Amino acid sequence: MLGSRVESMRLQQCVRGLSYAGGRVPPTTQNVINGQWTESSTDRWIDVNNPATNKLVTRVPHSTSDEMNEAVASASEAFKTWSKTTPLARQQILFKYQQLIKDNIKDVARLITIEQGKTLPDAEGDVMRGLQVVEHLCGIPNLMLGETLTGISKDMDLTSWRAPLGVCAGIAPFNFPAMIPLWMFPTGVACGNTYVIKPSERDPTACMALVELFKEAGCPDGVVNVIHGQHDAVNFICDHPDIRAISFVGGDGAGRHIYQRGSANGKRVQSNMGAKNHGVIMPDANREYTINQLVGAAFGAAGQRCMALTTAVVVGEAKEWMPEVAARAAKLVISAGHEAAADLGPVISPEAKQRIHDLIQSAVDQGADLLIDGRGCTVPEYPDGNFVGPTLISNMTTDMTAYKQEIFGPVLCVLYVDTLDEAIDIINRNPYGNGTAIFTRNGATARKFTAEVDVGQIGVNVPIPVPLPVMSFTGSRGSFLGDSHFYGKQGLHFYTQTKTVTSLWREADSSDTASATAMPVQR
Repeated sequence: MLGSRVESMRLQQCVRGLSYAGGRVPPTTQNVINGQWTESSTDRWIDVNNPATNKLVTRVPHSTSDEMNEAVASASEAFKTWSKTTPLARQQILFKYQQLIKDNIKDVARLITIEQGKTLPDAEGDVMRGLQVVEHLCGIPNLMLGETLTGISKDMDLTSWRAPLGVCAGIAPFNFPAMIPLWMFPTGVACGNTYVIKPSERDPTACMALVELFKEAGCPDGVVNVIHGQHDAVNFICDHPDIRAISFVGGDGAGRHIYQRGSANGKRVQSNMGAKNHGVIMPDANREYTINQLVGAAFGAAGQRCMALTTAVVVGEAKEWMPEVAARAAKLVISAGHEAAADLGPVISPEAKQRIHDLIQSAVDQGADLLIDGRGCTVPEYPDGNFVGPTLISNMTTDMTAYKQEIFGPVLCVLYVDTLDEAIDIINRNPYGNGTAIFTRNGATARKFTAEVDVGQIGVNVPIPVPLPVMSFTGSRGSFLGDSHFYGKQGLHFYTQTKTVTSLWREADSSDTASATAMPVQR
């Protein structure tokens, strides 16, 4: 009887619930240093507001210099042992971790909706796309395979293998508060590195919950640490001599700064930045399917996706479809993300809302037509929310401000051309190269497009062509700085260094296995 009670207590201790479950957001966001959730001693705080109400949710610290140094020191100390763990041991933790994410996906999604504003189904998709990276990493013993070539020369062998770098760091954006952190620290840690991550100061709690689940899965103290802040924290990561590599996703200005400053300090940097993703609409495309996909890809997540299809390049007679696109978009329900009927929620902040309004007005001032104007959008139940309705700007040209800048809101820019060649030329003259798509029923048209367009990720009848983790996220040109991309094979390259050993074991030096008793004969 006593034994059964002890076992019951042990199981209760092992299967403790997520402390953030049910949308529980603490009044202040803590640092995570050496496996401990600790309150910051800072006197500088950042307010996090619910975008649907602008009511305070939590306060995020500017982690102090001492706290950030402690986080790196903890990661450095943990690296001494973590780097020596076997891929099989790390795999077991990842197996447990992916199951814990699945078990808690709705709770993590709720945290995203509270702080970031996206709808609950979209927030669950945010977590799910990150989970897929973790699931792929469960094959880490195979992913870490090296190469061997025996007998390259007389008695000589070549062997190469992947070795971890050391302490790595991630700087995450606000728009995917679960997916992007799950691109970062699980990949780094699976490769044998230790990690310091800085979630977005606008919506940190989903990342905090994911780090807590990783600890519950068996991640040792110090392997993953969390710091908070803005410019000081970013510069700290760029400058600290013990940090070997930096992953960043966010805007152009910050991305260029981090790449330049981190690289100047001898660090590896992968920097995913802005985008202007074009969707080419051919007149032979499936009309119903194309309109539905275009509306979802342009306005979903309130347009706050780096792979949102923000610009339609409409070829020939497909121009006649635009009133139907506008009518379909006008039917989308705008409300707080937790409302079951909501198709899209608010944008992240009042400042973001005003910037979107200003860019829409700039297009009108420069001669474009508004088929839908979402600036007057109101949600009576949430009068203080940062809501912008779907907006469709027609008859745009490539010299307009709203075309040249990433709007990052529920706005679809529409350009009209006569031929596919014109569409390809527009895309290739744009400085960004994150993603693009073409809608057509003609295989030759699709093949020409994929061959000639200079963009890293291309969809054929797929509006948001974000690769699954068996491949890598391969944005190009002005959308990316660095050599190796996120997750997949390139993610493994980024978080490891290759060691190559050339060995000479001369056959003549082999030890005899038996004593020679015959008369020695010189040969």
